[in-house]
Parts: sequence; C-alpha cells; structure tokens
Amino acid sequence: MHATIGDRIHVHSNAVGAADRVGEIVEVRGRDGTPPYRVRYSDGHESLLYPGPDCVIEPPARA
Repeated sequence: MHATIGDRIHVHSNAVGAADRVGEIVEVRGRDGTPPYRVRYSDGHESLLYPGPDCVIEPPARA
C-alpha cells in the first residue's frame, strides 16, 4: 500500500450494521509512502493506522 499526505483512506466496515470510516491522511510515517499513516476523521479524531485488506487509498478530489 502506498499513500501521500492529502489522500483519503476508506476503511470498510467488517461488522454488520457498522458504518464505514473515511479519513484524510495527514502524515505518512513509513518509508516511501508505506504505513503507518496518521489519519484525521471528519469528527476531528486522529489515529495511527496500519491499514489492512479492508482499506482503500483514494487520491484527493480535483477542484
């Protein structure tokens, strides 16, 4: 997995009834864009994320 600052990460829920989470990558701590990533979610919460197979990196939307 490879990401840059400003990319969005979509974490698909693995539980029935639980919502997916989408956040913005604000820091890449691995070498050459590899995990872990510091992610800021829409509610302002930040966490360090080691993405699994349920995650998708999305480039930022173009204006």
